[in-house]
Amino acid sequence: AFPLIRGSEAVQTTGTTSKRMCKTCVISGPETGDLILGHQRIDFPTYPWEWTPDQWHAAAELTLNLCEEAIADGWILKDATPLNILFDGPNPVLVDVLSAERRNPGQPVWMAYAQFVRTFLLPLMARQRFGWPLQSVLNRRDGYEPDDLYPHLSLRQRWQYPFRSLVTLPVLLNRRQNKNIDRQPDYHREVSAEVADAMLHHTLRSLRKALKALRCSPQASRWSSYTKTAAHYSEQDHDAKMQFVKAELALCSPRHVLDVGANTGRYSRLAASLGASVVAWDSDTEATSENWRLARDQQLNILPLVADFARPTPAVGWCNQESLSLIERSEQRFDCILMLGILHHLLLSDQIPLAMIAELTARITRRWLLIEWIPATDSQFISLCRGREALYSHLSQDAFLQAFSKHFTVRKQSGLPNQRTLWMLEKQETRA
Repeated sequence: AFPLIRGSEAVQTTGTTSKRMCKTCVISGPETGDLILGHQRIDFPTYPWEWTPDQWHAAAELTLNLCEEAIADGWILKDATPLNILFDGPNPVLVDVLSAERRNPGQPVWMAYAQFVRTFLLPLMARQRFGWPLQSVLNRRDGYEPDDLYPHLSLRQRWQYPFRSLVTLPVLLNRRQNKNIDRQPDYHREVSAEVADAMLHHTLRSLRKALKALRCSPQASRWSSYTKTAAHYSEQDHDAKMQFVKAELALCSPRHVLDVGANTGRYSRLAASLGASVVAWDSDTEATSENWRLARDQQLNILPLVADFARPTPAVGWCNQESLSLIERSEQRFDCILMLGILHHLLLSDQIPLAMIAELTARITRRWLLIEWIPATDSQFISLCRGREALYSHLSQDAFLQAFSKHFTVRKQSGLPNQRTLWMLEKQETRA
C-alpha cells in the first residue's frame, strides 16, 4: 500500500517508498479523537530558493514518480509544490504526507496539475529561456503564472514546445473564460475508471516530457573549475592542505559539518568519507550543481546549497515566520565549520569585519572551526584588493588571531608552501 494518511486512516510505509517519503508513525489516534503523527527528522531543512536547477529537477521527478505510484494504489497527491520536498543529503524526500488523499476512481483531472506547472515548470522555464534565477521564487510562494512569462516570449516562441502548452494556451483560455464567466469548466465531471486512469497517466507523461525539455546542460562559470585551474595552488599545496584537513577531521570526528565556500565539494566529500553529515554552501550555482551531482552519484551524505555566508537567505513569508532564515536554521547545528579559501573574499569583496565573521562562526559551530588564513602577499588577496592595499593594511594574521581569540582557542596550525596557514580552532565554552 502507498504510505499515506488521510483523516483517521494510517497506512504503514513500504520498502519501495520509505527512502523517498519521510517515515511517519502514529503517535496517537484515531481513538483519542485526533490523529497525531510523528515524522522522520531531516537533518537540515532547506527551501527551493536555495537549490540548484538539478535539485529542482530531482524534486519534480520525485513528485511525479510518487503521484504515479499513488494512482496505482488508489491514492493521489492533491498538492504538488517544491515546498513539500526536503533533501536528506543529496536525495529529495516528500515530507508533506497529508498532501495525499484517496482517489475518486472516476476523476480524470489531476487537481495539482496547475500548481506543479506554476511552482516547478515555469520557474525552470524562466531560468532556461530568460536567465531568471531560481532564487527569485523566494517571494513567489505559488510560483509563476503563465501571464508572467507570456509577454517575454516572441510570437514564434509562444507556439513552440513546451511554451505552447504551459504558457500560451493557458493564457488564451484564461482570457476566454474571463469573458464567459457563466461557462466555467467542470473540473469534477466523472468518467469511467479506465478512462480516468488513462487520462491521469497521460497527464503525468506530458509533464515528464516538459520537465525533460527544460533541463539545462552543465555550464562553466567563474568558479566551477576553480579547483582545477587555481594557479596559486601547486600539487604540493593541495596535498599538504588535504592531509591537514583529513587529519584534523579524523581527530575531532564531527557528526555534522558545514563547508562554507565549498565550491565543487572537494573537502565536503572528504568530510563525508570520514562519516560526517555535510551541508555545503556556495554562492556559485554551477559549482554547487557539480557538488550535488557528485554527491548524488556517489551517494555521499552531502547537501549542497546555493547559499552565501555574507548574504544569507532571509526569513520570508507572513511576518517573516513561514520560512526561517539560513542563520536561524544553522545556529548551533554543526560540530565543525570548514572555511577554506573563503575568508579573504568575506573581508575584501563583502567588506565584513573580522570580528563579525568570528562572532557568526561562533554562533553556528558547536565546537570546531577549521579556517584558512590568506596573507596580504597572496596573489588572490592582491587581486581582490584592486589597488586598494592601503585600505586593508590592518588585515594581518595578528588581527585575525585577535578577533577569533575572543571566541576560540588555537588547537593546531599548519603553514602551506604557498604561505597560507590552516588553523584548527576550538570554541572556548566547549573546552574540557
